[in-house]
Amino acid sequence: MNLEDLAFGWREALLGVVALLALYVLIVVARLRRLKTAASSPAPAPVAEEGAGVPSPPTESPAGVPLQRVEPDFPWNEPPDAAPVAETPADERLSLRLQAAETEMAMMRDEMATVRGELAQLRDEMAKQLERVQATQHVAPIYGDAMQMATAGYDAAAIAERCGVARAEAELVVALIRNRDKGAANPDEDRIETMRER
Repeated sequence: MNLEDLAFGWREALLGVVALLALYVLIVVARLRRLKTAASSPAPAPVAEEGAGVPSPPTESPAGVPLQRVEPDFPWNEPPDAAPVAETPADERLSLRLQAAETEMAMMRDEMATVRGELAQLRDEMAKQLERVQATQHVAPIYGDAMQMATAGYDAAAIAERCGVARAEAELVVALIRNRDKGAANPDEDRIETMRER
C-alpha cells in the first residue's frame, strides 16, 4: 500500500467541505419543517384537576366553529412594542433630581476650567520669578542687588547710587537685563538684529 494514494489534495478537501455544508443544510431544513408542522397543529388542552376551579380554555367558539391559532404580528424572538407608561410622581422627582445633578456637573466643569486657567497663570508667574531668582544667584554677590533692581525696572543712576557701583557697571547690568527680557520675549528678533549689525 502506497501512502501517496491516501494523500488528499486541496480539491478533495474542497469537495469534503461542500459535502459537509450540504449535509448541514439538509439537517436544518428538516428541523424547520418539524417546527413548522408542530406549530401548525393545535396544542392539546390542559386537563384541569377536579375541584381546582381552573376553567380549561375553550377549543370551540360559542357558534360551534373550531378556534384557530392567531399568529402575532411581531417576530417570535422579539417582544411587542409596549405602550408608553405614564410617569409616576416618583419618576418625575427622579428626573428632576437628575436634571439638577447634570446642571450642577456642568457648573462644576466650568469652575474647574476657570481654576485650571488660573493655575496655569500662577505656574507661569512662578516660573518667571524662579528664573529671576536663579539669574541673580549666578551673578557675583556685589551685583546681585543691582540685578534685582534692574529686573524691577530701576534706571542705571538709581542702581549706581544705591548699590555703590560705577555708573558704567550699572548701565551694563540694566542692558543685560533688558536684553535677557527682550530675548525671552522674542529670541528670533535678537538673532536678526545681530546679523544686521555684522
